[in-house]
Amino acid sequence: MYSIFSSKALLLLTVAALSLQVTGARGQFSDPAAGSLSATTIPPARLLQPGDLNRFLMEANSNGPLILQVGSHVMFAQAHIPRAVYAGPGSQPGGLKLLERLVASTPKNGEIVIYCGCCPWNRCPNMGPAYKKLLDLGFKNVKALYLANNFGDDWVARGYEVEKGE
Repeated sequence: MYSIFSSKALLLLTVAALSLQVTGARGQFSDPAAGSLSATTIPPARLLQPGDLNRFLMEANSNGPLILQVGSHVMFAQAHIPRAVYAGPGSQPGGLKLLERLVASTPKNGEIVIYCGCCPWNRCPNMGPAYKKLLDLGFKNVKALYLANNFGDDWVARGYEVEKGE
């Protein structure tokens, strides 16, 4: 259990986020065809605040939403929300296929929370396509974790618990 990241780990997350901004979020993080599905297309009523998810995780038993990280595998390995499952980058066809496989046995009314945190919300290439995919698959109870700046600033730096590795 990690309640606070070391300054070195926080620096690594920050560098990863900055490198995405500098490269224009290319590579495994974006697909030009998915450009119109930014995180800003997710309805505000479907957004979940980090503090609310953190409180839920602190109080919850083993039951709860399926938490899916729909961004970079590198970021997931460095740090992720407890109980989160890596679902592939939502902006990539392979990521969307992995997402579909992961939710195949989930009830359509089951609670799902997706998050990325690779970069500022209004520039995230992964959340919009992942959210739309889940809706297209018929899921009715999907929430998107609103990370305004990035995972490092909006989760880790606030001292919320993280896990490392797979």
